[in-house]
Amino acid sequence: NGSGNRLDQLSYPAYVFVDRDHSVYVSDWRNHRVMKWVGGAKQGIVVAGGQGEGNGLTQLYSPRGVVVDQLGTVYVADRGNDRIMRWPKGATQGSVIVGGSGEGGQSNQLNVPIGLSFDRHGNLYVFDCGNLRVEKFIID
Repeated sequence: NGSGNRLDQLSYPAYVFVDRDHSVYVSDWRNHRVMKWVGGAKQGIVVAGGQGEGNGLTQLYSPRGVVVDQLGTVYVADRGNDRIMRWPKGATQGSVIVGGSGEGGQSNQLNVPIGLSFDRHGNLYVFDCGNLRVEKFIID
């Protein structure tokens, strides 16, 4: 469908995650959103961001890594805002769970986060590219 910002298009897709139901989630870097496609769909659904580039709770800025838990909560490495966002299923805005304190190398700061993953105990691991580190966080 070519590059663009319609619901059947992407612009610089960065990361992909497939859930247990085989739905596909894609961080759409240049459109500042995360899209979800269910099997057989002709177009996707915006599940995070999609309100243009920015640092508001309804916005993302060049999202990268994306992970979705069993409840359908979307976790996004919001690269341009140096934060990790959590978007509960069906939410119209997310919350900052890591970072968001400006770019930096302190324990409460990130610098170009691009990847994330959970272990079986629910601990969050973030690849903090600009600080050349992987950090572990206990998330409530």
